[in-house]
Amino acid sequence: MVDSAGKAAHRSSAVADAWSVPNLFPPHRARPKVVVKADLLPAVSVLSTAGLLGIPLGWLWSLMAPPQRERVVTADGQRVPLELESWHRFDDLAIYGFLALATGLLIGVIAWLMRERRGPVVFVAAAGGAALAGWLGTQIGVAFVNSKYAIDTAPALGAVISAAPQLESGWIWLAAPLVTSLVYALLAAWNGREDLGRRLG
Repeated sequence: MVDSAGKAAHRSSAVADAWSVPNLFPPHRARPKVVVKADLLPAVSVLSTAGLLGIPLGWLWSLMAPPQRERVVTADGQRVPLELESWHRFDDLAIYGFLALATGLLIGVIAWLMRERRGPVVFVAAAGGAALAGWLGTQIGVAFVNSKYAIDTAPALGAVISAAPQLESGWIWLAAPLVTSLVYALLAAWNGREDLGRRLG
């Protein structure tokens, strides 16, 4: 009687195992928490260092941006650009845009390479530093070209002078933080780890 009961229990357990539903949902694992306090000081360093890149950004633009040649047409100094020279208004803006894109790319990659500090805190600092660099570059670059192409004396009627390059749109400084954000986000998505690979080893 005991054997038959044991055999019946064994048979029922075997049938249950055969028809049991596999566990599709593994046990919940605690996700890594966002580190804020430990990343604040490195984030400040990233923000300030990235912002200082606006100085070489503005300097490089002042060297590369072409001036616009203009002719003095009235006695009071009114000027008009020579033929095709007005295109340099777009050239100046495009050159700064490409330089800002390269600056944003550099900031995003370097911030990502700080493996032990990866996360939203450093990401925000990198984007903020890129924005600061983009804005500072516009201010420094315009100051450089205004000094470079300064006109000390009133030009004579009919004279051709080189006018300082200009940035027609003030929104061009957004190019750097947009690229930094995009690069950091793409690298985080490509990494695919919950902790973004912060833990070494």
